[in-house]
Amino acid sequence: MRAARYIGGGRIEVGGAEPQRPGPGEVTIRVAYNGICGTDLHIVQGHMDARVAAPAVIGHEMSGVVDAVGDDVDTLEIGRPVTVMPLRWCGECASCRAGHQHICQRLDFVGVDSPGALQEQWTVPASLVVPLPEGVSLQHAALVEPLAVAVHDVRRSRLTAGETAVVIGGGPIGQLIAVVARAAGAEVVLAEPDAARRAFAEQQGAVVVDPAAEDLSAVVAERTAGAGADVVFEVAGTRGTALDATRHARTRGRVVFVAIHPEPVPVDLHRIFWRELEVLGARVYEREDFERAVGLLAEGAVPADALITRVVPLEETMTAFDALLSAAAMKILVDVQGVSR
Repeated sequence: MRAARYIGGGRIEVGGAEPQRPGPGEVTIRVAYNGICGTDLHIVQGHMDARVAAPAVIGHEMSGVVDAVGDDVDTLEIGRPVTVMPLRWCGECASCRAGHQHICQRLDFVGVDSPGALQEQWTVPASLVVPLPEGVSLQHAALVEPLAVAVHDVRRSRLTAGETAVVIGGGPIGQLIAVVARAAGAEVVLAEPDAARRAFAEQQGAVVVDPAAEDLSAVVAERTAGAGADVVFEVAGTRGTALDATRHARTRGRVVFVAIHPEPVPVDLHRIFWRELEVLGARVYEREDFERAVGLLAEGAVPADALITRVVPLEETMTAFDALLSAAAMKILVDVQGVSR
């Protein structure tokens, strides 16, 4: 079989790989599509070399079909369309014992800490596999994982119908947060400097702001009669947006930090004190978020076709990374089997 590997030096190489048959409690999936996310970009840029040892098969936003099952697996049949929730936890640490397995202190993020889905056949524990309902295409199903991130972020924020949410950053996760927030009945104001991404958000019903040309606080004040937003999602991941995020929240509003900040950044603690703000972290997702994401796709609540900029064969995986690093696309899928060519 073939696999795409991160080999270091900012490069992905496609070559042969030895297929792994499923052991007890495992499933082998014939991978159909794999999306590329910001974490994958960080890996290829070398930012995670201390964690990801090259050569490494990466990838975790995927869809596929069950190809083989190991002993003791009786809940999944061969040919079943599936996706994978790529989190393996220890079950023994303090986080796991408290019921927060998704942020296990020894978490194995499959596709980062262990081999991922950019290969024609992928063997994983059956417990990670999430079956897909009829009517959800395999291309669309490759969006379940990032959509689950957005579902978790919105659930963590306790956003309810009639509230106002500010989303700072209009990349794929920011756009999906906006979609999920609107599905929950909230009004969404999305700030994003890129014109194409603003246009996409506006088409989905968000109020859009160009932070280089408009005062986001003024727009939020106008939409909320001066009160401020109920929830602010910081998804851009810059020092400036992290510092600015608290400015847009109402008294006792919630500020959710979604973006990964690898280095400490300043936050306005006086504003947090003065308005009694809640500051929340949101990391990955839980099983219920994954299942809700599948449901939203099945309901047609997500503009999946519009989010997928293009699909490339496995051999062109490196070109997909190059396009995303230049911000020339929203979401690119790798057609692992080459069926869409």
